[in-house]
Amino acid sequence: METRARYILVGLFALAAIAAGFGFVYWLNNNGGLAKGVVYRIRFEGPTSGLQTGSAVQFNGIRVGEVTSLQLDSSDPRRVTATIAVASGTPMRADTKVSVESRGLMGSPAIALSGGASTSPLLTASDAEPPVLVADRSATQDLTQAAREALQRLDKILGDNSDSMKSTMDNLKTFSEALGRNSNRIDAIMAGLERMTAGAATEKAKPVYDLTAPSTFPSSIHAPRAQFVVAEPTAVNALQTQRMLGRASDGEISILGDAQWSDTLPKLIQEKVIQSFENAGFSAAVAASVEGVSHNYQLVLDLRNFAIINTPDPTADVAFSAKIVADNGHIVSAQVFHATAPATGTQTPEIAAALNQAFGKAVTDLVAWTSKSV
Repeated sequence: METRARYILVGLFALAAIAAGFGFVYWLNNNGGLAKGVVYRIRFEGPTSGLQTGSAVQFNGIRVGEVTSLQLDSSDPRRVTATIAVASGTPMRADTKVSVESRGLMGSPAIALSGGASTSPLLTASDAEPPVLVADRSATQDLTQAAREALQRLDKILGDNSDSMKSTMDNLKTFSEALGRNSNRIDAIMAGLERMTAGAATEKAKPVYDLTAPSTFPSSIHAPRAQFVVAEPTAVNALQTQRMLGRASDGEISILGDAQWSDTLPKLIQEKVIQSFENAGFSAAVAASVEGVSHNYQLVLDLRNFAIINTPDPTADVAFSAKIVADNGHIVSAQVFHATAPATGTQTPEIAAALNQAFGKAVTDLVAWTSKSV
């Protein structure tokens, strides 16, 4: 009895294994890789390098089937017809695009399907005559073939221009030999250029001079009874400069040397006039004419001359007009100030000293006059 029972168990196990095997085969035929797909044909108008039976078929990057056969067209040796089987439900349309792509840099080629407008009709497959898709002529051109054709074109270009390239190389050789023969001259030219650039870099800076605000005033002056501001002097264009000027007897204005003042004359004079009032003890009553500063009067200056008179005995000549304008716009007082000072020579330091001396005289008179008028 025990032996018979064991035989029964072995038999049952064998029947179960056979049933499982039939079930696995059934699954493969209906859901797995052996399931029968929908058949289509693709016609290529050129070589399909590397494509073979069993190559993958992808639709928008997803594997949907495989190549089942490859055939040559006896009527046109350039054509290759590939038969593919794809999963049912794959949206194969009349305008679906076909190409051959490599999976990875060195991977095996695969047929790539893509595109197709939603309004384009679906291809209807039948066992008698599968639908045919025509691949674009460039669809079978892989990277190797493209590189080969590019090298062939490059080789043709080089071959067609071999004479021109030889001439160019000969010219370069001639030029190189000429440079070698004249290397000493080139060294001399480079040395000269170096001296020129070094000379430009070390060019002597222009001397800059400043005016001195006077600090000594008559004892009769007194602090103003009201506040006033000093506006930037007006001047003709010729006087709106930093350069030292000379004036001929006929009125012609010229530039003297390469020296310059520390600022343009109108701004420099405004600054030094304010400093002069401060030196006289008017610090609480005077300021520059800027927005936000309240005042009762405004001192308006107009620069008439600030130059060396070119005569046998050079003389510094400074002249400007001054108007005291009330806050209602009325001119309270006005006067022209003029001062001269002899120049001890014609050199720049002597000219600057003479102009500074004449300016000091004129501004001293301006401070005394303003203290009486405001």
